[in-house]
Amino acid sequence: MQLQVKGKNMDVTDALFDHAERKLAKLARILPPWDDATQVELELSVERNPKIDRPQIAEVTVRTKGPVLRVRESAEDMYQAIDQAAHKLERQAARYRDRRRRRRGAPEPAIDGAEVASATVGEVAEPAEAAPRLIKSKRFEMQAMSPEDAALQMDMLAHDFYVFRNEDDGLVNVVYRRRDGDYGLISPEG
Repeated sequence: MQLQVKGKNMDVTDALFDHAERKLAKLARILPPWDDATQVELELSVERNPKIDRPQIAEVTVRTKGPVLRVRESAEDMYQAIDQAAHKLERQAARYRDRRRRRRGAPEPAIDGAEVASATVGEVAEPAEAAPRLIKSKRFEMQAMSPEDAALQMDMLAHDFYVFRNEDDGLVNVVYRRRDGDYGLISPEG
């Protein structure tokens, strides 16, 4: 596992780096062994706005061979933000590992259509976590427009994102609202 720590509006001290390395090292035990080329990026930042209650932010991105795991936590203390982010990331990594095991391994035993988690002697069986499912599908006509027009449409609809066909290249793009209140644009490469 490769760890990279960056600081935004702050210097990353050796103590912070060591703390982050110690907390995020648990991921190596949780993530499956086939994900040995995992890259972990930790961005530490401090918000300068005095009105923000928890200005210390730890944002962790884990690039595995499978999905990208991402966590963002804020606290009054940077060490606390790192701890919270590491804890949340451990839960995400464990879910990823368990889903991967279920897909590759034998199907779980079912009793009357219900899933049951397997347990060894001496362990308490926990209920199996339900896999996310697609509950709604929507089709709509995409109009060609500029990203600025798409952002305006998104605001008028009070949505957090808007899918549209870019009038410049004809490709499907997504405009979305960022945490800082600005807009972002996602467009395909090529």
